[in-house]
Amino acid sequence: MSVEISVKGEVLTARLAGEIDHHTAVGLRKEIDTAIDLNLPSLLVLDFEKVNFMDSSGIGLVMGRYKKISRTKGEVYVCGMSQNIFKVMKLSGLESIVKLDKKIV
Repeated sequence: MSVEISVKGEVLTARLAGEIDHHTAVGLRKEIDTAIDLNLPSLLVLDFEKVNFMDSSGIGLVMGRYKKISRTKGEVYVCGMSQNIFKVMKLSGLESIVKLDKKIV
């Protein structure tokens, strides 16, 4: 699992790649949280285009970043999901707190 982080203005984009599970989610959380703390973005984009597997840890990853960024009135946009990951995200109810889009940014 890897994450490529870029910042453009007030938008922080995290491009995730590989598998998101209990073990990999810990490192991803730390890396994304550090970038949020340093940049204080108003929008966090989580790009799942290169994620080929995700268990419930992926839901936790998104929810935790939402809680963190919403403290400063920021928003989360999740994009580039495969059909299966999109379905899991919708079924989890994440759509009520973050924007879900299968398209890639």
